[in-house]
Amino acid sequence: MTASKTTRARNARAAARASAAREAAKGGGTAVKDRDRNQARAAAGRGPRIPVMEDDPGQRGPAPWLQLTTFVLALAGLGVSTYLTIAHFTESALAGCSESGLVNCIKVTTSAQSYVFGIPVAVLGLAFFVFLVAIMSPWAWQARRREVHLVRIAAMAVGIGMVLYLVYAELIIIGSICLYCTSVHIITFVLFVLTAFAAAAWGVRPGEYWRPFTRRVLVVSPEA
Repeated sequence: MTASKTTRARNARAAARASAAREAAKGGGTAVKDRDRNQARAAAGRGPRIPVMEDDPGQRGPAPWLQLTTFVLALAGLGVSTYLTIAHFTESALAGCSESGLVNCIKVTTSAQSYVFGIPVAVLGLAFFVFLVAIMSPWAWQARRREVHLVRIAAMAVGIGMVLYLVYAELIIIGSICLYCTSVHIITFVLFVLTAFAAAAWGVRPGEYWRPFTRRVLVVSPEA
């Protein structure tokens, strides 16, 4: 009986070493080798197993494609807002924007509605998108603190509320629209939709990890 157990253990260790060699050749890494050692130890009836580092199989939130899309949109919004802010303080005309008819950038950007609480809307937009670039980054989407994701949702709710007011001001009060302002409104609306979709589909939880940011957790298998 003892000889039979010894033979089985020896065979198990040999099989584990062969499997580890194959995985190493394929770039399997340390985690695979440790897993194979655990199997060999279990077959031999030996002591505690070696801790294995594995990808976290727990619940994950928004997919990488959504994280990347929102981040790129936030960067685009930041670029347009920066240009509008520069144009506001330098009093320069906006490139490619009409100054008559329905599309009249100068009329919109110099109207009374271009200020909110005495602050230029362009500056508010710039500050908003600086914040969005941070909160829409992959690192923020993958944050484990629930508050980060709640703040993102709240920020987009405020943002879309501001957009609705500005669209009303342009179409009803001013009677003209600004193409650059409209592009910012569209970006904000799309970000709002994507953020709401993420909350509905995945809830308020950390986003799925990209390969460059893969999380590793310590997993210790129970005793055999």
